[in-house]
Amino acid sequence: MANIAISALPVAASQAGADVLPIVQATTSTTKQLSITNLFTSPAFVTPSLGVASGTSVTTTGNQVISSTGKHGYATGAGGTVTQATSKATGVTLSKSTGQITMNNAALNLDVTVSFTLTNTVIEAGDILILNHISGGTAGSYLLNAQSAAGSASINVRNITAGSLSEAIVIAFAVIKAVTA
Repeated sequence: MANIAISALPVAASQAGADVLPIVQATTSTTKQLSITNLFTSPAFVTPSLGVASGTSVTTTGNQVISSTGKHGYATGAGGTVTQATSKATGVTLSKSTGQITMNNAALNLDVTVSFTLTNTVIEAGDILILNHISGGTAGSYLLNAQSAAGSASINVRNITAGSLSEAIVIAFAVIKAVTA
């Protein structure tokens, strides 16, 4: 345990008894007495300077816990939208941490997978993309998968129904930074 240096104490009348705390003033080696009554009836509290979390990132060690109805996610401005132009295999560019991709409505045959590239400077090799079919088309009809690389991700969309689908589905994505070491 570290020593705490007290630079000055108020002069108090000498008291005797069990409710007295003797304190040695470090700078003068003078013993002062502080009664428990004075300690708990009129303390002077000082608000510590804790600093402010600001800038482009916050780094923590250990757990981050959200209590009650708190949320963890992205703020306004972190996301964007983009629409495929020619076909379901046409690449798109959106350099945001989160966003939505509206796919082209070209036909995707049953049990077929199509892949396209999302060019995105936020994505690094090893990152994880969370993908979700959020609107457009038939819910539960598509299987989504992604592989990240430096500056892009390959997104795979598979029609898992028994028929061909020509739907402009909307895929929401979020980039999660990940490391292996």
